[in-house]
Formats: sequence, structure tokens, C-alpha cells
Amino acid sequence: MPDTEDIAIFVRVVELGSLTAAGRDMRMSVAVVSNRIARLEARMGARLLNRTTRRVQPTQEGALFYEHSVAILNELEQAESGISERTDDPRGPIRVTMPAAFGRMHVAPYIPAFVQRYPNVQIRLHLTDQFMDLIQDRMDLAIRIAELGDSNAIARKLAPNRRFIVAAPGYLLRHGHPYQPADLLKHNCLLLRFPGSKQFRWILETPEGPQTFRVAGTMDSNNGEVLRQWCVAGQGLALKSLWEIAEDLNAGRLQIVLPEYPPPGHAIHALYPQNRFLSTRVRLFIDYLAEIYGPVPPWERALKIKLPEPQAAAPAVSHP
Repeated sequence: MPDTEDIAIFVRVVELGSLTAAGRDMRMSVAVVSNRIARLEARMGARLLNRTTRRVQPTQEGALFYEHSVAILNELEQAESGISERTDDPRGPIRVTMPAAFGRMHVAPYIPAFVQRYPNVQIRLHLTDQFMDLIQDRMDLAIRIAELGDSNAIARKLAPNRRFIVAAPGYLLRHGHPYQPADLLKHNCLLLRFPGSKQFRWILETPEGPQTFRVAGTMDSNNGEVLRQWCVAGQGLALKSLWEIAEDLNAGRLQIVLPEYPPPGHAIHALYPQNRFLSTRVRLFIDYLAEIYGPVPPWERALKIKLPEPQAAAPAVSHP
């Protein structure tokens, strides 16, 4: 029977496509990874990987062994989790990724109470505004605030998320209020830009249905928190989620623009790989966040202003 650590190393090499990347991920030298793969191939009596100067790919036998290896590791995880569940003592790490500002504001403050409740669980929080690959980056869980496309992950909704276009009172005093969605084309719009971002096209709900506007501005960033700071400083309009700006709205630092034409909301979801067993500790963490947020999340319950009613959905229209 092959060593389970050899199997785990092989799985990471296939997932990352590189001995070097797998060694870095598992804190092993490339030589150790190579030797463990060679030992596994000798035990199996077959070549499992084709190595080139640029990438490592599984052979036909390797691809088959990879599928069985993932199943074996999942079974082991399930067995360990089952024992923890029977003893009411979940243990082990939870590697979770999420947008930086959301994690700082609405997840990190609740982590100490979770760890106090389950002291043998370790939280590995990775805050980034870039999408991480759950498999490649070896994450147990991702919290996403976006329109979910086709995915190899299973999603569970944690909370609704309303979005609005906002501006500082000083900016509106200098440049005037937009009264119709097309007025956005005359304003300085602060844009979120990173590879794959579509936020230079703002979609608004209107009585005629969702309409898309190709907005522009003099300042953009790949960090949503920077855009909020610029917006509060009166530099332009920004499209922001309510969880980011609730305190600014309460304090009067920002106000909602075009309240009759809100952007469609993107719910907050927890995602986890569908080809992995959902461990008890990860399930408990998801349940914990869902319980905290609820159908009306804390940032919305704390609002002192009345939010506009959402528009009814209808066919989309684009504006150049």
C-alpha cells in the first residue's frame, strides 16, 4: 500500500502542474518531491507523470491514479472528520479566502469567538481581491461576492448583498447630481480594474429592464477599499456593496446616487470544491457565518437611513 503522504504529494503535483510548485506548497524541496514521486511510480510499476521543461502532466495511468488518489484522501478526511464529530471535537485547519475588505470588516471580527467555541480548529484566513482557485491554491473554502458562473464548486448563500452608486456630498455639490442613468457618462466614475474585471460597465435596474453603461474616470484601482476612500474624499462616483459603505451612509460621508436605478445585487456565497468531502469543521464554519449574517445582515440592520425599494427585473439593454 503506498504511503498516504506520497499520494498527497502526487495529487498536489498534478493539481499544480509542477514539482517546484508542489514542493513550495507542501514545504518540501524539489528533490524530496521528485524522490517521493519516483518511489510511488516504482511501487505502482508504471510512469505516472510526464515531465517537460515547462510543465508536469499525468500519463494515462497517472490520470486514473489521480482520480483514485483524490477519492482515497477524501475518504481519510471523512473518517477523521467523522471521529471528530462523534467526539464533538472538530479539529484541523480551515483555509479560507475572501475579498480583503469584507474579510477585515465582516469575517475577522467573528473568528475569535469561533475558535473559542472550537479550540482545536485553526483558521487560515487569506484576504485578497483576486479570485483564488480552490484546487490549485489548496483552499477549503472561498467567500465570493460576485455573479457566480459555471463552477466546479458547490455554493451556499450566506447573505444578500445590495449595491448602490454613491458619492460624497462635496463631489455632488461641485459637479451636480445625476438624475438619469445616462448622466453617469458625464461624471468621473471610480473603477475597479483587475484581470477579468467587468466593473467598467455599470449595470443599472430601470423600468425598461437592466441597462449597461460604459462609464469612465480618471482614477481606478484593483482594490475596492481604495475606491471607497477616494469616493469619501470627493473624487467621483463609485459602485459599492452596502456592506462596504453602511457606516459612511450613516455618518453622511456618502449618499446614494440614482436611488431609483440601483445596480443588481450579488449575493454573498460560500464555495467549496465539489470533489472534496466537506469536513465537519468547514461545515460548522459555514453554518456559523450564515447564522451571524441571516436574511438581513448586520450591516443592513445597523442602517439609519431608509433604502430604496429594488426594481423589478426585465430584459437587458446596453449603452455605448
